[in-house]
Amino acid sequence: MKKKIYIEGMTCEHCLNRVKNALSEMDNIKEVQVNLAEGFALIESDREIVNSALTDTIDEAGYDVTKIEDIN
Repeated sequence: MKKKIYIEGMTCEHCLNRVKNALSEMDNIKEVQVNLAEGFALIESDREIVNSALTDTIDEAGYDVTKIEDIN
């Protein structure tokens, strides 16, 4: 299962690392890539993760999710 999460508010390397660490700590996520320039994160997980859990995690890190897409 892969998802692309569009995120607002990331402006520097610290932001990138904060988002990456927050997502990496979630259960069942096995890979996280964050693209600062484009403003999104790609995640790969072993099982379905509800979008609200991803949004809550990123909100707690201090950033805003604008959209989440499933990637096949």
